[in-house]
Amino acid sequence: MEYEILDMNEKIIAGLCARTNNSAPDMPQVIGGLWTRLYGEGLHLSMPNKANDKSVGLYSDYASDASGDYDITVGFEVTTDEQLPEGLTVKRIPAGRYAKFIVKGDMHQAVSDFWQALWTMDLDRAYTGDYEEYQNSDMEQAEIHMYIALR
Repeated sequence: MEYEILDMNEKIIAGLCARTNNSAPDMPQVIGGLWTRLYGEGLHLSMPNKANDKSVGLYSDYASDASGDYDITVGFEVTTDEQLPEGLTVKRIPAGRYAKFIVKGDMHQAVSDFWQALWTMDLDRAYTGDYEEYQNSDMEQAEIHMYIALR
């Protein structure tokens, strides 16, 4: 897979959060449930301080590596964490070096295929805050930018 290395500034993400594990049998339902709530409960419409309209899936607070537990937060980048609705989780994507991948295609399949391929790559990952930035909401012809934190 092709990628470019970027130096990124810190970002603030506000959204819904859950803890899961890649080998957990309910992992797809946990992550899918967060996305369903984000859009089904209208949080995407009422989120104040949005930096843009691109939704974000953030993987953070890794217990170890790709085989350990992690937090998944789905939401939006915000300009400030002030005056956010109660019940939202605020996470910071740390500044640093990231490998940026561009994934296109059926949203669910493309994301799944990406992570399966990434786990076999020899990247010097930092496990500090990997994230997906959804460029559009087209389920069949999605474009997703994947940012993987590097050491």
